Amino acid sequence: MGQTRPTSDTFHTRYHRLKTEIHKRIVETIDLSKLNRWEPQRLRREVRHLATQLCANAPELLNELEREQLVEEVMSEVFGLGPLDPLMSDPAITDILVNGPHTVYVERHGRLELTDVRFYDNAHLLQIIQRVAARVGRRADEMSPMLDARLEDGSRVNAILPPLALNGPVLSIRRFGVRLSGEDLIDNRTMPEEFLRLLQAAVEARVSILISGGTGSGKTTLLNALSQFIPPEERLITIEDAAELKLRQPHVVSLETKTANVEGTGEIRQRELVRNALRMRPDRIIVGEVRGGEALDMLQAMNTGHEGSLTTIHANDTDDALTRLEMMVMLAGFELPVPVIRHYIATAITLVVQLARLKGGMRKVVRISELLGTDPPPYHVKDIYGYRQLGVRDGRAFGEFYATGYRPRVLEKFQAMGIELPDDMFRERVWKDE
Repeated sequence: MGQTRPTSDTFHTRYHRLKTEIHKRIVETIDLSKLNRWEPQRLRREVRHLATQLCANAPELLNELEREQLVEEVMSEVFGLGPLDPLMSDPAITDILVNGPHTVYVERHGRLELTDVRFYDNAHLLQIIQRVAARVGRRADEMSPMLDARLEDGSRVNAILPPLALNGPVLSIRRFGVRLSGEDLIDNRTMPEEFLRLLQAAVEARVSILISGGTGSGKTTLLNALSQFIPPEERLITIEDAAELKLRQPHVVSLETKTANVEGTGEIRQRELVRNALRMRPDRIIVGEVRGGEALDMLQAMNTGHEGSLTTIHANDTDDALTRLEMMVMLAGFELPVPVIRHYIATAITLVVQLARLKGGMRKVVRISELLGTDPPPYHVKDIYGYRQLGVRDGRAFGEFYATGYRPRVLEKFQAMGIELPDDMFRERVWKDE
């Protein structure tokens, strides 16, 4: 009789053990002193050659096809994210959510799906997280159980480890592989053409815009799309906690905050970067997301010659966004009267764009408003455009976009800048979202 094939569980255990052993031997064999001197392509060739040799000497439980698969998986363990590599190469996936070694979800086309991707155990998942941390000069262990990092492709990684995560390591990856244009946002029905034409005119006319929305509503995507309308001759400075903006202009300086080191020193916050940016002769400052005391410095910049600046804020509606902005100004440490803070906000920001993620994963621009001042208090806000959800069909929200009929005052500034928009754009009307 022929040789009996090991059971599935036994084979899986031996396969993982073999992969771990080969990975370990590669790390031990490669001369680490040469790694920084070698070209990345040469390093990959050397590792692949060594992995192939080691796999060729594998036990008889592996056939030729399985040995080739093992080589590829070892390469992913050494250079990539192990079992997550196939997901990272899928452009339709926007989020990867690892709740544990055997529970990996993805968001694809706005919907969460459970995948068949598996890590061997918690130790295997922790190993991948620690490799990401090492690449950005950080630690991920019981002493530093939270990690916020950025991969080479711009994807944002967050991990939380025991003892904070009770059932083992948890990993989340927000991907930014595809940069959408304004036209793409029209095509995927995030907003109608009229909405985009108004926002394009506002960017070209150096009108300051606050983009508001909840988690995953598309704030950074919209900010990236609007940045395409900034004239190429302007000097832009971007400030972010984790770099996600991908501007196409030739004159861009990108700044990123720095977390504290193991000793608890060396932290550089957004506020320090905004202050420093003012000394760098910017035409516009773009803050990826305002979260604290830097709000005051950002408003000062908008009120002192840096018009046309853009930023986002985490809030569920326009009124909440302005209230949160007030609270952030208070965090700057100055005891400013609330009426002064509100006047500062109203003179710095002209348009507020509210985004929402609806049932089924669709992102919509649900409100574009003009901020006219603080009379009547707390803010005089007039809606220009909006979106109404009318119901849910086949698990997805549906509704209609509308124009309120209000003709914004900012059109006067557009005309002074030589930008003309037809009055017909602002007549009261409805666009079916179908």
